[in-house]
Amino acid sequence: MSGGDRQLLGRWGEAAVAEFLRGRGFVLEAAGWRCRFGELDLVAGDGRFLAFVEVKLRRDSRFAQAREFVDGRKQHRLRLAAQLYLAQHPTALQPRFDVAEVYAPQGTATKNPEIRYWENAFW
Repeated sequence: MSGGDRQLLGRWGEAAVAEFLRGRGFVLEAAGWRCRFGELDLVAGDGRFLAFVEVKLRRDSRFAQAREFVDGRKQHRLRLAAQLYLAQHPTALQPRFDVAEVYAPQGTATKNPEIRYWENAFW
Protein backbone atom coordinates (compact mmCIF):
# COMPACT_ATOMS: atom_id res chain seq x y z
CA MET A 1 0.00 0.00 0.00
CA SER A 2 1.44 3.39 -0.96
CA GLY A 3 1.80 6.30 1.44
CA GLY A 4 -1.08 8.12 -0.25
CA ASP A 5 -3.34 5.09 0.05
CA ARG A 6 -2.42 4.72 3.73
CA GLN A 7 -3.16 8.39 4.34
CA LEU A 8 -6.54 8.11 2.57
CA LEU A 9 -7.42 5.03 4.62
CA GLY A 10 -6.37 6.80 7.83
CA ARG A 11 -8.55 9.82 7.05
CA TRP A 12 -11.44 7.49 6.24
CA GLY A 13 -11.04 5.82 9.64
CA GLU A 14 -10.88 9.19 11.39
CA ALA A 15 -14.10 10.25 9.64
CA ALA A 16 -15.80 7.04 10.82
CA VAL A 17 -14.73 7.72 14.41
CA ALA A 18 -15.84 11.37 14.15
CA GLU A 19 -19.30 10.17 13.12
CA PHE A 20 -19.25 7.62 15.97
CA LEU A 21 -18.46 10.41 18.45
CA ARG A 22 -21.14 12.75 17.06
CA GLY A 23 -23.65 9.97 17.60
CA ARG A 24 -22.66 9.95 21.27
CA GLY A 25 -23.12 13.69 21.73
CA PHE A 26 -19.58 14.91 21.09
CA VAL A 27 -18.81 18.06 19.15
CA LEU A 28 -15.76 17.80 16.93
CA GLU A 29 -13.33 20.62 17.75
CA ALA A 30 -10.45 19.63 15.45
CA ALA A 31 -9.35 16.89 13.06
CA GLY A 32 -5.81 16.32 11.88
CA TRP A 33 -4.47 19.15 14.07
CA ARG A 34 -0.72 19.40 13.49
CA CYS A 35 2.10 20.94 15.45
CA ARG A 36 5.83 20.40 15.85
CA PHE A 37 5.21 17.42 18.17
CA GLY A 38 2.98 15.51 15.77
CA GLU A 39 -0.70 15.26 14.97
CA LEU A 40 -3.85 15.00 17.03
CA ASP A 41 -6.22 12.83 15.00
CA LEU A 42 -9.42 14.12 16.61
CA VAL A 43 -10.25 16.56 19.38
CA ALA A 44 -13.86 16.36 20.56
CA GLY A 45 -15.83 17.69 23.51
CA ASP A 46 -18.95 16.38 25.19
CA GLY A 47 -19.63 19.24 27.60
CA ARG A 48 -17.59 17.62 30.36
CA PHE A 49 -14.46 16.23 28.72
CA LEU A 50 -12.22 17.31 25.87
CA ALA A 51 -11.06 14.04 24.32
CA PHE A 52 -7.81 13.85 22.40
CA VAL A 53 -8.56 10.80 20.28
CA GLU A 54 -5.85 8.70 18.65
CA VAL A 55 -7.37 6.65 15.83
CA LYS A 56 -5.77 3.33 14.85
CA LEU A 57 -7.11 1.51 11.82
CA ARG A 58 -6.34 -2.11 10.97
CA ARG A 59 -7.85 -4.72 8.70
CA ASP A 60 -7.99 -7.20 11.59
CA SER A 61 -6.52 -7.88 15.02
CA ARG A 62 -4.64 -11.10 14.23
CA PHE A 63 -1.21 -9.52 14.71
CA ALA A 64 -2.14 -7.27 17.66
CA GLN A 65 -4.91 -5.05 18.92
CA ALA A 66 -4.72 -1.66 17.25
CA ARG A 67 -4.47 0.17 20.58
CA GLU A 68 -1.20 -1.65 21.30
CA PHE A 69 0.46 0.59 18.71
CA VAL A 70 -0.06 3.62 20.98
CA ASP A 71 3.15 2.94 22.89
CA GLY A 72 4.90 5.07 25.51
CA ARG A 73 6.76 7.15 22.94
CA LYS A 74 3.56 7.89 21.01
CA GLN A 75 1.75 8.73 24.26
CA HIS A 76 4.48 11.20 25.16
CA ARG A 77 4.20 12.97 21.80
CA LEU A 78 0.40 13.09 22.11
CA ARG A 79 0.71 14.65 25.58
CA LEU A 80 3.04 17.34 24.24
CA ALA A 81 0.75 18.08 21.29
CA ALA A 82 -2.28 18.22 23.61
CA GLN A 83 -0.50 20.69 25.91
CA LEU A 84 0.23 22.95 22.96
CA TYR A 85 -3.36 22.61 21.70
CA LEU A 86 -4.70 23.58 25.13
CA ALA A 87 -2.34 26.56 25.32
CA GLN A 88 -3.74 27.79 22.00
CA HIS A 89 -7.37 26.76 22.68
CA PRO A 90 -8.14 27.26 26.40
CA THR A 91 -11.15 25.35 27.69
CA ALA A 92 -12.90 24.56 30.95
CA LEU A 93 -13.40 20.95 29.83
CA GLN A 94 -11.39 18.21 31.53
CA PRO A 95 -8.85 16.78 29.04
CA ARG A 96 -8.44 13.05 28.54
CA PHE A 97 -6.76 10.72 26.06
CA ASP A 98 -8.89 8.18 24.23
CA VAL A 99 -7.99 5.56 21.63
CA ALA A 100 -10.34 4.43 18.89
CA GLU A 101 -9.64 1.14 17.12
CA VAL A 102 -11.19 0.83 13.67
CA TYR A 103 -11.27 -2.61 12.05
CA ALA A 104 -12.03 -2.48 8.33
CA PRO A 105 -11.40 -5.83 6.58
CA GLN A 106 -12.08 -4.38 3.10
CA GLY A 107 -10.42 -1.01 3.72
CA THR A 108 -12.52 1.95 2.60
CA ALA A 109 -14.98 -0.48 0.97
CA THR A 110 -15.96 -1.82 4.42
CA LYS A 111 -19.64 -1.03 4.90
CA ASN A 112 -19.75 -1.25 8.71
CA PRO A 113 -16.30 -0.94 10.23
CA GLU A 114 -16.00 -2.20 13.78
CA ILE A 115 -15.10 0.61 16.16
CA ARG A 116 -13.77 -0.14 19.64
CA TYR A 117 -13.47 2.97 21.78
CA TRP A 118 -11.26 3.26 24.87
CA GLU A 119 -11.87 6.24 27.14
CA ASN A 120 -8.98 7.33 29.38
CA ALA A 121 -6.68 4.97 27.51
CA PHE A 122 -3.61 6.55 29.11
CA TRP A 123 -2.64 9.56 31.25
